[in-house]
This record gives sequence, C-alpha cells and structure tokens, in this order.
Amino acid sequence: MAVRIRMTRMGSKKRPFYRLVAADSEAPRDGKFLEILGYYDPMKDPAVLKIHEDKLNYWLEKGASVSDSAKTLLKKEGMMQSHSATN
Repeated sequence: MAVRIRMTRMGSKKRPFYRLVAADSEAPRDGKFLEILGYYDPMKDPAVLKIHEDKLNYWLEKGASVSDSAKTLLKKEGMMQSHSATN
C-alpha cells in the first residue's frame, strides 16, 4: 500500500474547507483515509493552515509521498525543508 499525503474537500457548496490527510494512493479523493494531519481553510482572511507536525513527520519518515497541492501549502509554511531531499 502506497501512502500519499493529500487534501480532501469538506464544507458546503461554495464554502470549501480542506483536511490534510494520509491516505492510500488508490483511495478516492473524499474517501477512506488513514489519519488526519491538519486542515486548510482558504475562506478566512488570511487563509488558515494548521498542521500536526509530529503526525506529518511520522508519515514522511514512513515514505509517504506528498501531492502537488499539499506540497505547495507545506512549503509555504516551511515544513518541507527537512524532507525536501527525500521527496
């Protein structure tokens, strides 16, 4: 099972809210996931990004790959520096 760190969409219509999750790479976008790693709320001003760093580091050490959109958010927060060489 290949694990991927990605975002899953929550919230109502026209009010998106995203969770950052560790999920099986073959699972659907809003389907089953292994663990919630944080959330991203783009509707607030400024946008809110809350990450559980210990959970994120655990999955990155286990070899989880990161989706492009999740990687962009994590780089913006400066959380991909230590793992940039491995991913």
